[in-house]
Amino acid sequence: MDHSHHSLSEDLERMLATQASRRQSLRWLFASAAAVPLASCGGGGSASGDIVASSTTSTGGTGTTTTTTGTCSVIPEETGGPYPGDGTNSNGNGIANALALSGIVRSDIRTSVSPGSKTAAGIPTTLKLQIVNVGASCASAAGAAVYLWHCDRDGNYSMYASGLTSENYLRGVQEADSTGTVTFTTVFPGCYSGRMPHIHFEVYASLAKATSAANRVKTSQFTFPMATLNEAYATTAYSTSSRNLASMSYATDNVFSDGTSLQMASVSGDPVNGYVVTLTIGVSL
Repeated sequence: MDHSHHSLSEDLERMLATQASRRQSLRWLFASAAAVPLASCGGGGSASGDIVASSTTSTGGTGTTTTTTGTCSVIPEETGGPYPGDGTNSNGNGIANALALSGIVRSDIRTSVSPGSKTAAGIPTTLKLQIVNVGASCASAAGAAVYLWHCDRDGNYSMYASGLTSENYLRGVQEADSTGTVTFTTVFPGCYSGRMPHIHFEVYASLAKATSAANRVKTSQFTFPMATLNEAYATTAYSTSSRNLASMSYATDNVFSDGTSLQMASVSGDPVNGYVVTLTIGVSL
């Protein structure tokens, strides 16, 4: 045991030196932690070259638009499902190819183009999808094109369901504007047995290439927050969707069970005034 004695001034100097050393250690610890990049997470798969993206939110007369924050990663590749209508399979009338239809390049996809004529009913919904090129530091993919399709409020797909093989509503192609954004006016999709509610899409490098599925660079899907689903399906017209949703979850869905971080859209609005759905979609062009 050390039996030496120190003066009060000596003890104070030793204490101050110890505190300074601890503060310096903490500064080094925080500096080191800040230098280590956070591991990025992605729904349904990994992507190389993740880049930090900025976030912007604006509110206007048409609702609130939010750009996804966090890492800019390639959205997972997903199945186009059995009802793509892009010329890769058939319906009762032969090859189902909406890409070849005159008038399919459009923003409002609620009504079929010729030879169809029906209009899909449901909660009015505006989709705003921003396409960014992960291979070019997440720059806006101006001039890219998106082919998008989804089921109606009853869970049926045009071009395939009984009585709808000549219809093509809730399908359309849009060219991205200077900000890489495509906008579709549609209705909120229903929920059919076996799948969580979702919207399918294919991304093409240009509008000229969006005439053949062979040119697609990405096929994927996105979904919606549970709060929105429960709210939308509480309305009378979506009662069947409410019953179907009660037996499913993201964890049991065959597409979203491995994560939804890059496929979960942001939603504003309500069933009375309609919804605005926004999502930033990373692809490699």
